[in-house]
Amino acid sequence: MTAVMLDRWIEAGALDLPLPGGGDTARRWRRLAALARIDIVAARLAEAHADAIAIMAELGASESGRLWGVWAAESPDAVLTAHRDGGSTILDGTKAWCSGAGLCTHALVTAHLESDERGLFAVDLGHPGVQPLPSEWHNAGMAESDTRAVQFSNVPATPVGAPGEYLSRPGFWHGAIGVAACWLGGARAVAEPLYARAAKKSVDPHTLAHLGAVDAALAAGEAMLSVAACAVDEDPLNRKGMAELMARRTRAVIETAVEEAIARTGRALGPAPLCRDAQHAKRVADLTMYVRQSHAERDLERLGLLAGAAR
Repeated sequence: MTAVMLDRWIEAGALDLPLPGGGDTARRWRRLAALARIDIVAARLAEAHADAIAIMAELGASESGRLWGVWAAESPDAVLTAHRDGGSTILDGTKAWCSGAGLCTHALVTAHLESDERGLFAVDLGHPGVQPLPSEWHNAGMAESDTRAVQFSNVPATPVGAPGEYLSRPGFWHGAIGVAACWLGGARAVAEPLYARAAKKSVDPHTLAHLGAVDAALAAGEAMLSVAACAVDEDPLNRKGMAELMARRTRAVIETAVEEAIARTGRALGPAPLCRDAQHAKRVADLTMYVRQSHAERDLERLGLLAGAAR
């Protein structure tokens, strides 16, 4: 289903989004949220594709390819290295946490250089040296994202930007907010049965109270996205140095909205939707897993440091 949905969106031009910082960032994030409200897993992969396009535009790289992934996670058990071979760059090793491993046609991949720095590289995943490994995913949530390790053996790659620039560029934080936009759309989808129940004449006060809390949290998330979009468009190069603070605030507010939507919808409606509504059960499982891209209290600690320094 995920592959079918992505194909449909690509053919319809739904993934052709405004670049962040170009004056229409709010529309970019609204579109991502809308896609996640339709299909959380497909939107997670669509966001990565849109982020890859933005990264290449920011770092002055040309792009072509139907569906891009961004594989930048690091694991001590899986190391990918890049080395020069004549006039070419070659990747060897294993990359963990590659979402869309068997779905993407191309990927931006981080790899360790001989200088111990990390570089970013564009890779055509059709090369025979690229081999997705057997899946070790055992959770129903985000199972269709096809996230698994990928083995690279003598794979040619094109450097994108300077070493270390993937993390140091302003757009890194713009992309972090794009992920949160998808979380928000997923939270809207999870809360739909609660809104539907509250529209009935027989609704009880406790259900209405749960909906009130969820609605307020979702509205706060949408407001933060709007504020963040304005800030990014006003300062796309992060000359004020506020991009990380804005991104972490937005993600924290939206993560709270996600938690409220999942917990309160379940508390208000009981087990029936999770047992009898396959679409709702899938959305809850997918969003629960997806939002764990947040690092929870570690992210809040960093936000606290930034917020204190900004006073």
